[in-house]
Amino acid sequence: MDLLRTDNITMRFGGLTAVDRLSLEIGRNEIVGLIGPNGAGKTTAFNMITGVLIPTEGSIFFKGKDITEAKPHEITKSGIARTFQNIRLFKELSVLDNVLIANHLRLKSNFLSSVVRTPDYVKKERHIYDKSMKLLEDVGLAELKDEKSSALPYGKQRRLEIARALATDPELLLLDEPAAGMNPQESIELMEFIHQIRDQFDLTILVIEHHMQVIMGVCEKIYVLDYGETIAVGSPKKIQNDPKVIEAYLGV
Repeated sequence: MDLLRTDNITMRFGGLTAVDRLSLEIGRNEIVGLIGPNGAGKTTAFNMITGVLIPTEGSIFFKGKDITEAKPHEITKSGIARTFQNIRLFKELSVLDNVLIANHLRLKSNFLSSVVRTPDYVKKERHIYDKSMKLLEDVGLAELKDEKSSALPYGKQRRLEIARALATDPELLLLDEPAAGMNPQESIELMEFIHQIRDQFDLTILVIEHHMQVIMGVCEKIYVLDYGETIAVGSPKKIQNDPKVIEAYLGV
């Protein structure tokens, strides 16, 4: 059974069809790419999968359960996390605080226990702190835990955003243009990092990316959108040589 499946999901805004009958099949532990020219509908597809938008038509299934009309927080709790094209950190908070906040999704407590600070609440809080520090170690940011997140270099901000997503204990991680703004060396390091977190956290990863070196270097399967329609599906080698894909990116 696929971990994520979308059946002909379509998103219309008035007379504009942003995504037209997109059907994805993503198995466990796969790294899958979703690519296409600007305006092809990639981020709209992410927004439907994560509950930001409800598809005009079609259905979305995660672990066999229909999540088409689920709310974003319900989808996150079910095991789907994402990053954003434009980094959305809590810029005035520390690196550690950014990860601690994400961990509270799994903190089961009530208002009274948090005010009184019962032994059980303190124990859970300590677990969250230890888990957050371990995540920062895993992404190479532990020594920067007290730095303001906005002070980090761009590549490290990307890693922090991924660490924050990992704090929600996802099974499926959606990365929206993780290599945007990175230099060639940072992009190479990102490819290694994506493979590392897939293996270490037993993840399935769906990634949007314009950086073809990154997509071809990390993905086992790629879906290509153009004007909202799927024009090709296959391995990186197949996609590289597909006439429709070449035409979409370079013109006739």
